[in-house]
Amino acid sequence: MAKDSPSHPRPWFRHGHVWLTTLLLPLLLALQSCGARPPARQLEVWTLQLSPKFDTYLKGLVDQWEARNPDVDVRWTDIPWGAVEQKLLAAVFARTAPDVVNLNPKFAAKLASRGGLLNLDQHVSPEERERYLEGAWQASTGPMGTFGIPWYITSRVTLVNGELLAAAGYGQPPARWQDLPAFAKAVKDATGHHALFVSVVPEDSAEILESFVQMGVQLLDGQKQAAFNTPAGRRAFRFWTDLYRRGLLPREVMSQGHRRAIELYQSGDVALLSTSAAALNSIRTNAPAVAARTRVVPPLTGSDGSANMAVMNLVVPEQSDQPEEAVDFALFLTNAANQYNFAKASGTLPSADEAMVALKQDVRQAREDLKPGDEAAAQALSAQEVSLRALEQARVLVPADPEVKQLQAVIYNHLQRAMLGQLSPEEAVEAAATAWNRHVQQSP
Repeated sequence: MAKDSPSHPRPWFRHGHVWLTTLLLPLLLALQSCGARPPARQLEVWTLQLSPKFDTYLKGLVDQWEARNPDVDVRWTDIPWGAVEQKLLAAVFARTAPDVVNLNPKFAAKLASRGGLLNLDQHVSPEERERYLEGAWQASTGPMGTFGIPWYITSRVTLVNGELLAAAGYGQPPARWQDLPAFAKAVKDATGHHALFVSVVPEDSAEILESFVQMGVQLLDGQKQAAFNTPAGRRAFRFWTDLYRRGLLPREVMSQGHRRAIELYQSGDVALLSTSAAALNSIRTNAPAVAARTRVVPPLTGSDGSANMAVMNLVVPEQSDQPEEAVDFALFLTNAANQYNFAKASGTLPSADEAMVALKQDVRQAREDLKPGDEAAAQALSAQEVSLRALEQARVLVPADPEVKQLQAVIYNHLQRAMLGQLSPEEAVEAAATAWNRHVQQSP
């Protein structure tokens, strides 16, 4: 047998390598004597546009979780709103996806339908699930199972320009969509301004789509076919078409998004703004005179009084090589204590039930402690109270379907044609239903 055969391996230190042993052996012994641990694993976490405002809060939570998990280091990255979809899809394609990502349920549902997200039903116990508000949990649940853990919530309030309200001869703004046309005409006749701005840009706000549901429209049936070609659907198309054709909506609703609604409200050109309670802070900064005339009332609803709930969640990409740690971090970030602190700092609402109870107690106490004459504090407190009351009758009006943005585009594009007089509302509904059903048939 040759001397270099497997039975007689050549000593590795021949040919001048013995010096390596002399250098490495003391180092290895020193590391062993110091109890050195192997390099920590890295958990990559992405959030959406929370930096720099919430740096201290989030870095503190990262430190707490790392102390409980000393063999894992968290790498936190904050992503701008407009960049997250492209960056995440690129990371998934390159197989470098993060372990935990802050998303909205609509985009998350699209990823989940393609097998891109972990099914959390297999990783979250029933006891852990019960800690969250049922409506918030359902926002990230679909045919593919549970694909997200709810984090923070917003429910809409309506900001009212009291000066325009009084000029129109109203003591209170309308509470239901059905009462909006008369109010819009009164505002326009008395002031030349508009009652509100609601975008019909397909890629922007889903507020009109949500209003359809509030008006009793079923969007899709169990086979994902169009279910809106009904009397209720035709009434909803006619409602928005008539408002636009009568000049009771700004012309820019065709081309500009919700940001334009904020600009018009701050300039005193619309009477109502549908937004979150937290938006009051920026309005007080950008338009203090308008803020001083602003009242806070519940959002416009349908006949059943249901309002919309918007949920932000945390998801775990299927590519994560440490799913248990990723789920544990998401549950830690969204536990009652941490959600309560975030709600206090951000003005959002928590999805954890215990945190919601504590926040309501704080609001009641703040009302008792309110000092006379502190108008800014009274206004902010009123917004919180209205938002919390709205949440009691709120639900996710447009479920997180993987193709909900395509559905919105089909409906909005045909609604625009009706508004512009190219189709009657009835023709637009029928054409939209036909276009959607064709899309479903052609989808793989």
